Amino acid sequence: MKVLPFKIPKPESAALVYQVDLEPFFYDKLHQHEEIQLSYIVKGEGTLIVGDTINYYKTGDVIVIGSQLPHVFESDQEQYKLSHMLTLFFTESSFGKDFFVLDEMTEAQDFFKRAKHGFKISSNQTEIISLFNRVETATKLERFIILLQLLNLFSKSNYKSLSSFIYEKNVSIEEGERMRDVFKFTMTNYDKEITLESVANVANMTKNAFCKYFKKYTNKTYGVFLNELRIEHACKLLLSKKNPTISHVAYKVGFNNMSNFNRQFKKVKLKTPLVYKKENLH
Repeated sequence: MKVLPFKIPKPESAALVYQVDLEPFFYDKLHQHEEIQLSYIVKGEGTLIVGDTINYYKTGDVIVIGSQLPHVFESDQEQYKLSHMLTLFFTESSFGKDFFVLDEMTEAQDFFKRAKHGFKISSNQTEIISLFNRVETATKLERFIILLQLLNLFSKSNYKSLSSFIYEKNVSIEEGERMRDVFKFTMTNYDKEITLESVANVANMTKNAFCKYFKKYTNKTYGVFLNELRIEHACKLLLSKKNPTISHVAYKVGFNNMSNFNRQFKKVKLKTPLVYKKENLH
């Protein structure tokens, strides 16, 4: 199966596609597709890269990924033997090119604006999840009605954007495979020292060419991306039941200097590790 572009399997006449993923891990290759993706994580957790930004997903999350927005799920198989996700796919033209610009759809426009960056819902989860759970046994007409109800709720709910810039490029298969290899290498080795030369070798490029390439497709330098990945893993460890010390977390995610860890953490999270831990545990 090709990495980019990715085609959602569907009957020729289907405007709305419902998909159930129940696997050891979700599709873990960097990909993009024309369809807007509405997903409910029934079970599972891991890293989610959307556009230029590193995020985490966990059981109970409701996630929206916009059209042609590159993304990859990296499931944490240590936590769950099987990952389970319910998803609806549709495009802005699924029901006719003018359907979503009708006056009756005005209230849903906030949804489409947010979807361009991708977003995670932070309110109304109970009602939204209840709708997702009804989709499997619903008729095609009922699924369409559920979609409209979901769009209405998504437009009114609190949310967190998943990417900081709108991705307007269609990535070639070769470029997608190269970025997938870079992401995979980084997520496997983030807790060790990673030199620019080593990651450039993964991409089969010179250091200078790799730096320009990575910035072009992620809107940030590789060093910034690596630090953000390390900080996201640090956040997860800080809130774990093992209650590790901050210094232990710093070294665990690849920082050999506490002052640098604190500085990078504050740059990404706008607060110190200690404040972050106290606020979120509370």
